[in-house]
Amino acid sequence: MAGDTVQTFKRHRVSGLIFWMTMAFFYAPLLILIVFSFNEGRSMNFTGFSFKWYKALFFNSARLWGSFYNTIVIAMVSALVSTAIGTLGAIGIYWHHFKLKKYLEVVSYLPIILPEIIIGVSMLMFFASLNIPLGLVTIMIAHITFNIPFVLLIVIARLSEFDYSIIEAAHDLGANEMDTLLKIILPICMPGIVSGFLMAVTLSIDDFVITFFVTGPGASTLPLHIYSMLRFGLSPVINSLSVILIIGSLVLAFMSKRMFRHMFK
Repeated sequence: MAGDTVQTFKRHRVSGLIFWMTMAFFYAPLLILIVFSFNEGRSMNFTGFSFKWYKALFFNSARLWGSFYNTIVIAMVSALVSTAIGTLGAIGIYWHHFKLKKYLEVVSYLPIILPEIIIGVSMLMFFASLNIPLGLVTIMIAHITFNIPFVLLIVIARLSEFDYSIIEAAHDLGANEMDTLLKIILPICMPGIVSGFLMAVTLSIDDFVITFFVTGPGASTLPLHIYSMLRFGLSPVINSLSVILIIGSLVLAFMSKRMFRHMFK
């Protein structure tokens, strides 16, 4: 009995050590970034506490905020459109039986497994072949194309837990296809729909490779603007912006958790 207790204690110590090492690996860079966002100097040596880079971020970074605005607009529009298309596509693929259904499912998941550079080059060739000028519209179209499979996958996962007897009961009570879709299927799928929307927003904000190929003059997004800043030297303003984005992400995560708790409890 004593030997089993010692072995259990050792396993717990090893598990705890691995856990804290993993947390340090994940969050130590973020802590370093937060600390150096308050650094007086530009070097990696901490020379003193200062808010100068936050001041520069909010009062002397108009182009940076313009790129941030473009990123938010593109993310919201592409997420809304891809969520609508992906949700309806998931319902159609999951519920209806037709020829080439299996092939359509495979093709729908291709953007998930293909390297982003291939998607970016193919989208660039597509726009060039149609003589579509590169800009915010082409970025939105590319992001919608890239996000649809992720929404599709998430909503189908939700539909796989669906009890079809509810649909049969609705039909027995006289509900038509539209009533069934709007009053039963979509409300039950809402957790998956919201999750797909949030995933699409995150992917759109974070994307660099595809955006790099399909962007045009005056259509810079935040990742592209940060990349252009890094080419001319590391600016501590990026550290300050990263801290603001971290805080915003935490606030959104907390709000999303509360929203899910009230909507789907």
